[in-house]
Amino acid sequence: MENKGPRILVIDDEQQIRRFLRVSLTSHGFDVKDVETGQEGLDEVARFRPDVVILDLGLPDIDGQDVVRMLREWSKVPIIILSAKAQEFDKIAALDSGADDYVTKPFSMGELLARIRASLRHTISTSEEPILKFDDLSIDFALRHVKIGKTEVKLTPTEYDLVKHLAVNAGKVLTHQYLLRTVWGSTHEDDNQYIRVYMRQLRRKLEKDPSRPRHIISEPGVGYRLL
Repeated sequence: MENKGPRILVIDDEQQIRRFLRVSLTSHGFDVKDVETGQEGLDEVARFRPDVVILDLGLPDIDGQDVVRMLREWSKVPIIILSAKAQEFDKIAALDSGADDYVTKPFSMGELLARIRASLRHTISTSEEPILKFDDLSIDFALRHVKIGKTEVKLTPTEYDLVKHLAVNAGKVLTHQYLLRTVWGSTHEDDNQYIRVYMRQLRRKLEKDPSRPRHIISEPGVGYRLL
């Protein structure tokens, strides 16, 4: 029977990784195609029209960063980097190039599945819905209202701008530099303390337990995502 689940394209030159992902993701209801080179991956995005791309950075023909940049010239498909490169520099560079998420090898299947689900929610969220919901958290863009359950939460204009950018990019890691540039302007790209202070304030207002956040998740040294 033909698999009608969300389509996943895996671009990785390691045959064992491709086989593992194909078997594991198929067993979870995904329609999976895998290729081993960047050029094959670019071609398959056009043909296969995946809902999510899982991309290794160390490809034999085209650097993974360049694959991301080339895809972003014409496609908004969510891209999850799956790489052995674990340095913050590599993560930030990939996210700034246009990737949506970054998972380091070795990885757990449970974590990757959670990242895939978050990327699929991001795809749905970008359909310009006036109200986005994340469990008990809801954001009404038309009225600029943020609620926990039925209770409206009072946010400052800057706090609201941060939540808005995180919400419309739900599941996607937004780097510190991106948030600083977008919310405060290009002259504040290095003021990481701004982010830390405001995220602490937002967690106090939006999380039941700010020390164990459910919605505003930090990627140490890289940025934040909203789930």
